[in-house]
Amino acid sequence: MKKYTLLLLIPLLFACNSKQEVDMIVHNANIYTVDEEFSKASAVAIKDGKFLEVGEDEDLQKKYKAKELLDAKGKTMVPGLIDAHCHFYGLGLNQQVVDLVGTSSFDEIVDKVAAFQKERPSSFIRGRGWDQNDWDEKEFPTKDKLDELFPDIPVVLERIDGHAYLVNQKALNLAGITDETQVDGGEIVKKDGAITGVLVDNPMGLVDAVVPQPIKEQQIQALKDAERISLGYGLTTVNDAGLGRWTIELIDSLQQAGELSIRIYAMVSNTPDNLDHFLEKGIIKTDQLNVRSIKVYGDGALGSRGAALKAPYSDQPGHFGAMVTPVAEIGALAERIAASDYQMNTHAIGDSANVVVLRAYQKVLQDKEDRRWKVEHAQVVSLQDFDYFEDGIIPSVQPTHAISDMYWAGDRLGPERIKGAYAYKTLLEKAGIVALGTDFPVEQVSPFLTFYAAVARQDQEQYPEGGFQMKDALTREETLRGMTLWAAYSNFEENEKGSIEPGKFADFVILSDDIMTVPVESIPNISAEQVFLGGVRVK
Repeated sequence: MKKYTLLLLIPLLFACNSKQEVDMIVHNANIYTVDEEFSKASAVAIKDGKFLEVGEDEDLQKKYKAKELLDAKGKTMVPGLIDAHCHFYGLGLNQQVVDLVGTSSFDEIVDKVAAFQKERPSSFIRGRGWDQNDWDEKEFPTKDKLDELFPDIPVVLERIDGHAYLVNQKALNLAGITDETQVDGGEIVKKDGAITGVLVDNPMGLVDAVVPQPIKEQQIQALKDAERISLGYGLTTVNDAGLGRWTIELIDSLQQAGELSIRIYAMVSNTPDNLDHFLEKGIIKTDQLNVRSIKVYGDGALGSRGAALKAPYSDQPGHFGAMVTPVAEIGALAERIAASDYQMNTHAIGDSANVVVLRAYQKVLQDKEDRRWKVEHAQVVSLQDFDYFEDGIIPSVQPTHAISDMYWAGDRLGPERIKGAYAYKTLLEKAGIVALGTDFPVEQVSPFLTFYAAVARQDQEQYPEGGFQMKDALTREETLRGMTLWAAYSNFEENEKGSIEPGKFADFVILSDDIMTVPVESIPNISAEQVFLGGVRVK
């Protein structure tokens, strides 16, 4: 009898010992894989930083022996979230300047600048985040109070969208800006013939040329601060919409040294030197860094009336906004980039800028396949121009912009043009995908606000009742795809990330709530409880 029992145990012991060893099994999870079928699972096996198998608890625990067993306790697990358009490095730099986001008046801005300068004295004051549309007095401010308080210290305060500065006279003097200064592609705003201190779009470059550049230690700290904030929200890949060569090389060196772990899709800023270097060098691709696109600015922003419109602004007769990059140059850039392996990713807000970009893309891509060029923002599109997106052009959009702008966008555009604004569902129907992002720090970093804005089309006080232009709301499934697999596809990375499938990086997030079923008004309160990059917990 004992011999018989022993014989039975031998194959059982052999079976246990024959289990394949893996690094981790996550079990008891509510997993949205975001694969082609949007299938669900309850467990994953992870080995060497990648998903080895996706399935059910009992099956995977029978098949694999794990060094670590993670009980998700029934919580929802989704792929690592991707922000398809942000300013990652800019977010980090913003931690080092006066935070003006949410200020309700110009007086509050002045108080914050004065307090910051008292606490951290500087020979050059910088700030970012003001938005005159949030004030009772919705006109651009003037520099008078800044001149009075800081006659000998230059002050540069950037608008929330990054498309306007308010500067004092000292900064104007340093930049050589006078009443006679003329700059195409923007505006030096004047009132009663006098310079107000507000610079919109291209004239900002004159100030940029005299702003002290951060030293290397400040740049490294900025990148690490941005990573800490981003990972905290479950973002495992970020698309930085415009970086210079030196910053890209710094990111690469930090990643290679193990000092920066987040994955970055870096769009190269459109400058002659950058184009000469990167187009000749070709695509740069590691597991953490992807450099294969050029970021071009078509026009300015709607909030500062810099977006290029086909007809005048409804609230400023005779004013059309402006192209930041001239039409002929957009065409020439498209031809040059099309001859390389790089994408062209162009900022286009107004309906005029969008059609200029879309026509340029169509012209140079006619005989080329699978180029995945993007229109960043695609914010206001004439109804007859949506069909351009059927030709493989990807709209990269930011749902929270619709919520931030809905209070005044109708005033800028009027009742007819607004129908083609923030039209995410229409863009999805034409293009087949939408890549979703935030444009942080223009908007908040939270991807859960992105999700809420796309689905509910309301602010957090549930305004407006019924939602803003709900015909262009996205479903929850479409939204999650736009923040994961579709964003990965837009980066040519769909085979390595964006869904929880065997062979892909084990980038995933365990959420506080089920984002697919929680009451819609609760979505903004969801948090990323655990965040993993390549199977390693980073939060």
